[in-house]
Amino acid sequence: MDIENWTTKGIELATEYGLKIIGAIVIWVIGSWIIKKLVRGARTVMTKRGFDESLQKFLLNLISWLLKILLILAILSQLGVETTSFAAILAAAGLAIGMALQGSLGNFAGGVLIMIFKPFKIGDFIEAQGETGTVKEIEIFTTKLTTPDNKEIIIPNGSLSNGNITNYSTEDTRRVDVTFGVGYESDIKKTKEVILSVVEANPSILKDPAPAINVSELGDSSINFFTRVWVKKEDYWDVKFSMIENTKEALDAAGIDIPYPHQVEIQKKA
Repeated sequence: MDIENWTTKGIELATEYGLKIIGAIVIWVIGSWIIKKLVRGARTVMTKRGFDESLQKFLLNLISWLLKILLILAILSQLGVETTSFAAILAAAGLAIGMALQGSLGNFAGGVLIMIFKPFKIGDFIEAQGETGTVKEIEIFTTKLTTPDNKEIIIPNGSLSNGNITNYSTEDTRRVDVTFGVGYESDIKKTKEVILSVVEANPSILKDPAPAINVSELGDSSINFFTRVWVKKEDYWDVKFSMIENTKEALDAAGIDIPYPHQVEIQKKA
């Protein structure tokens, strides 16, 4: 009788756990196939959207591991193992890691946002976080700039992505703004003609949009002429510096005074 009971019980257990094991195997096979399809689809989407290769690898590995953890929890649940404790342990571990790496995770998230939305790219000249320079490298946690005087600036991506970014390389053209001040005795029309002659003589200044020369202010000691011209972005600094120099020479040649502070020495009589 005991043998029959044990046999019956053994058959029942084998049937019950055998079905669970078979179900777990089926879940593993189908789940692994689905994970491969999802990862492959994610890779295709990232490639089409031009995601950085290093970012692609990191995100695809992250997605793969998260899906595999969910798959393992599903298999354990199929086998009758209580998964609540496992989920609690994973949540606690994730919270502890997140708190310990709060700054690094913020920089990582910033790097992801920069690589996805691309507010700038390598080679662009930008201004951000009080620094100005050409983008040398965009990494997961930091971005490196090279300043005009050849210094390397490393900016954390967290603060970079949360702050204002001025990209001077996005557009093909830039506007050069220069203000010239002349004395009050100077003729306004003649002054405009002299400045315009300097502008028209510079082949790097674009005809469209047309240059603009206007009286912008009647200052304490000068009439200020606000001059705006458009150039290709690569000609910006050359045009700015040459305009200042050439306009000064042209105004001097035309006899137009550029006022400056004078110091008057008063001698005391003995």
